[in-house]
Amino acid sequence: MSLLLKSMRLLGDSTRLRLILLLENEELSVAELQEILAKGQSHISTQLAQLKQAELVEDRRTGKNIFYRLKRGRGAEGKLMVQLLDLLKKVADELPETEQDRKALKFVLKKRHNKTRSYFDNLAGRFGREYLPGRSWEGLAAALLNIMPALVVADLGAGEGAFSQLLAQRAKLVIAIDSSPKMVEFGAKSAHSHGIHNLEYRLGELEEVPVRTATVDVAFFSQSLHHAQRPERAVAEAFRILKPGGRVAILDLLRHQVEEAREMYADVWLGFSEAELDGFLQKNSFRGIRTSVVHREAEPPHFETVLAVAEKPVLKNRSRNRVRPR
Repeated sequence: MSLLLKSMRLLGDSTRLRLILLLENEELSVAELQEILAKGQSHISTQLAQLKQAELVEDRRTGKNIFYRLKRGRGAEGKLMVQLLDLLKKVADELPETEQDRKALKFVLKKRHNKTRSYFDNLAGRFGREYLPGRSWEGLAAALLNIMPALVVADLGAGEGAFSQLLAQRAKLVIAIDSSPKMVEFGAKSAHSHGIHNLEYRLGELEEVPVRTATVDVAFFSQSLHHAQRPERAVAEAFRILKPGGRVAILDLLRHQVEEAREMYADVWLGFSEAELDGFLQKNSFRGIRTSVVHREAEPPHFETVLAVAEKPVLKNRSRNRVRPR
């Protein structure tokens, strides 16, 4: 028996016909269909089971809910379904419930939308501070990095290089600098084991960076400047290795009074104020300086993170040094 003939016999029931018309363009749950048709759950489920057995609809389970939708099919079966729907739409105009179903469908879909909107309305003001599945700063950072242009980046004070490896996903070249031989050794092995070939680890001090002058697009201090013996000199080195127009970013602790940090984390400086970072950058001829406090920890002692960014000026009437870092 052809699909069309079998379907026409099955759709002799007005409830099943109304279900097909509702599911043509929308995926709906049993509860939503109950509300639209004003019929009991068992009756709706029975009719849907028959439509599913006839391969006219298909279902999808999400948690405790089951959503139903029209099964489109492919090839000859898909063409028959189109013919069937065209015929049903003509019949639908003769059903007294059709207009009522359309209005009820709009109402149910509006309720669904309002439920989602209500959730985010209630979350407003707390969105950035509460846990949400799948939402992580690591994920956001990876997304942002992957839409940035390919650049040469110096990660100054890279440690084991977790951030360097993240940067390498998009950068043309990442040069990871650290003063600890074991950190450099570990980072290089880790990069090799992950098949990262555009990441170079180099042993060196922040105040004397082993990178050639004017060969880097971005110089990054990620929680490393407070370990420098002479932070102003470290910022001067960042200026030196940057190409004209290159940018520096300093992410560090805001000045605090937790003296234990010197012993616990080998911190030389107890963070920096925004004014201090602005001063380091100005003294080293950076332009377009911007600073801001970007995070405050919820737990005591409530460490805060400060971000400073700036640019190395482009010198007029002078050619840029485009030598590849070595």
